[in-house]
Amino acid sequence: MKTALERTDVVIIGAGFTGLSAALELKQAGVNFVLFEARDRVGGRVESRQNGLGERVDSGGQFLCQDMPELMALVRVRGKTLVEAYEEGEFVTQPPMSSGEAERTYFSSMAIRDRMNRIAPDDPAIAGLTVAAWLDRQDDSESSKSAFRSMIEGLWCQALDGLPLWHLIDNDRRITNEVSELQYFVRETMHSLADDLASDLGGRVRLGMAVTGIERGAEGVRIDTAAGSVEARSVLVAVPPVMAAKIAHAPPLPPALAKALGVWRSGTVIKVLVRYATAFWRTKGLSGMVMWRDLHGLFACDVGKDEDHPALVVFIGGPLAIRWRGLGDIALRAEIIRQLTAALGGEAADILDLSYRDWSDDTWSGGGYSDLIVDAGATDAERTILAGAGSVHFASSELSPSFPGYIEGAIVAGRIAARKIIADLQSDIATKASGS
Repeated sequence: MKTALERTDVVIIGAGFTGLSAALELKQAGVNFVLFEARDRVGGRVESRQNGLGERVDSGGQFLCQDMPELMALVRVRGKTLVEAYEEGEFVTQPPMSSGEAERTYFSSMAIRDRMNRIAPDDPAIAGLTVAAWLDRQDDSESSKSAFRSMIEGLWCQALDGLPLWHLIDNDRRITNEVSELQYFVRETMHSLADDLASDLGGRVRLGMAVTGIERGAEGVRIDTAAGSVEARSVLVAVPPVMAAKIAHAPPLPPALAKALGVWRSGTVIKVLVRYATAFWRTKGLSGMVMWRDLHGLFACDVGKDEDHPALVVFIGGPLAIRWRGLGDIALRAEIIRQLTAALGGEAADILDLSYRDWSDDTWSGGGYSDLIVDAGATDAERTILAGAGSVHFASSELSPSFPGYIEGAIVAGRIAARKIIADLQSDIATKASGS
């Protein structure tokens, strides 16, 4: 006897913060849905793991600030504990500089960023120009340019040589925080927030369910997984563009949409947590913040939850992460300690534990922490993707009108997509009821 095909109103693909936020919006509106997640956990690029000391730590997205209203509200409502990142004392630059010179270099690199963002993304003068090519034309000191490059490659985890200038400007203009984005982190881990959101959805979250294909028809869509198929009135693909492009569609997506999904590249990042017995840098009058100008994309800061858990997080982003991941485990660990020791002193070698998460080529995200457009001519890619294809909708942090590439952006993108789907469903019901 043939098993009846499961039916629902909406299928959501991906249980990161975009998919979870969309699902909660649908639930509140009384819309039936199921949420498929390929991993055995929720959270997407937000993840937690145990370090070598048995402590649960964020191995993915972690930080937030007061200028991210939706995420801050969720943290408060869910009863999470905010830890203010330690910033007292001097920050260190490598190669070494005096504190005055380091401060001037930092502010001059931020001035480059501000100057860049004053350019209109659609200015014909920058058509086809990469960030690296534009930077080469600036009259700033090589030290300031190097600091800017390190900051941007560390933030977006991509080489500036392949990044269209207009796209970086467009992204940066949507990131509107006035305080440091490293202002807070969550004591219980950011990933615990994702788990809390998923717990509200109950059995509608299906883990270990990778979607293999989407078939569009006159009455809706069929979503295929290894465990079976589900029919729905619409589907929300809530994964990064690089991963969304890998899902098979029947009939094929419109050429413009398929092309728009194919112009993105995932970032490359290795996130490292180093635990110490004491926060020795604090006793030296240092903040624990280190920026390397000669190793672009390398950055460290203090993430000690309290006096009993002194720790530094080290981010290795972009081309440097690609190079260093080829070192192998032992050599990579040794290089991290070597760099920290050179920057902070011999005490940096006295570690309790060093754990890291290599997000390069992650099976279900493509990399971290965000996808970026690498085709200078793909100026309509986001609009094309957001328009979708009939009953197939797309959403991700990368496509958010605010804080693209951040958890805040993922929440906003998921809610916007869900509200659009709800409106479409209601319009469809009204149309059928009127007999038109």
